[in-house]
Amino acid sequence: MSKLDEAVQIRESLAAELFDQLRESTHDGVGITRASYGEGEQFAHSLIADTATELGLEVTRDAARNTFMTLAGADRSAPAVIVGSHLDSVAQGGNFDGAAGVIAGLVVAAAMRDAGMTPARDLKVMGIRAEEGEWFGVSYIGSRSALGLLPEEALDGARRADTGRTLREHMHQMGCDPDAILTGEPSLPPASAHGFIEIHIEQGPVLDEMAIPIGLVTGVRGNSRLPNARCTGEFSHCGGVPRSHRRDAVAAVAELVTRLDDTWSECERLGKDFAFTVGKLSTDAAQHAMSKIAGAVDFTLDMRSVDGLVLTEMEDRVREMADDIGHRRSVEFDLGDFIRVEPGVLSPRMREELSEASATLGVRTMEIASGASHDAAAFAAAGVPSAMLFIRNANGSHNPHEAMALSDFTTAARVLARWLAHSA
Repeated sequence: MSKLDEAVQIRESLAAELFDQLRESTHDGVGITRASYGEGEQFAHSLIADTATELGLEVTRDAARNTFMTLAGADRSAPAVIVGSHLDSVAQGGNFDGAAGVIAGLVVAAAMRDAGMTPARDLKVMGIRAEEGEWFGVSYIGSRSALGLLPEEALDGARRADTGRTLREHMHQMGCDPDAILTGEPSLPPASAHGFIEIHIEQGPVLDEMAIPIGLVTGVRGNSRLPNARCTGEFSHCGGVPRSHRRDAVAAVAELVTRLDDTWSECERLGKDFAFTVGKLSTDAAQHAMSKIAGAVDFTLDMRSVDGLVLTEMEDRVREMADDIGHRRSVEFDLGDFIRVEPGVLSPRMREELSEASATLGVRTMEIASGASHDAAAFAAAGVPSAMLFIRNANGSHNPHEAMALSDFTTAARVLARWLAHSA
């Protein structure tokens, strides 16, 4: 075992302590809640920054209050390696989603100092703000702000789901400078980054079922979303209106969902990557009743693929389906505009280097695509060579039962340390 590898193992206790403090201070009685630009996320950033200061790292923050913790490299003028992830969570989520990637970066930086090693170039550990889209309905707020790519309309157009207040208002409350973000001047210019690596728990069952601790991520699915779709028909009586005269919004939306599900099966047969969900589906609580034909249904649609052409095809097909169903069932679909995030194309070179580092350490890995969105996709879209490591995680994610083993976390940190020492 190398001196660095041993130092990472010893620093496992630092990770355990940080995870415990995060859980204790952001548990909401059911799960973990660290709302984007809210108190829980703010606590996480303060905890991580204070820890980094104690470890002797340089701590800075940008206009979006992303936290950067830097271990100085031998050549400080060279583009830096960025290691990080997000520190917010969904409501009543788990403790490891996002935070594992930031803590892994801190553990490796601490281990390199312990081992008396200076990286060839600066190592920046980045605690990223506001990755979870459920809060503001906007993807990658923190990372795109840092890269100078946040859409201008997001600041005043996006409102947090629980408070109804704008992103600008929440940013101001947390000490951000929204006007500086609006200039589009990046705090982290893509040319200043040698590469970006994100460690994250897997949010599905594959690694756990295969008994493999680490996944080498091949790509990050993009998404195309309808956040405020509506189908309008006519409210009328169940028993009094014959089928031929009904304008049933529920039946129309149900048909749309069923046809999309059939399309998913078709994609699987053809080898196309695709997934979708209708995460919100509701009738009008002020008018609906057991015996009423529903005259209005509000719903959302989230479609994902690693292939941008598939997303474009599915957008067209959804509109065609809605037109056909609307005509036959005498209802009207108001879908709104699709909100699009392109797939993240990750670096094959970095993935191969991480594979070699894993093999040297005797760590079993497998290649795996990411079905969920991650900040690595924003970095990749900005032209920064990017890679991801997944950590085996039982019980899924976005729930209180995430079950990442600390030993698997340390294994991922060992792989990252080996890569930094020999390939960065």
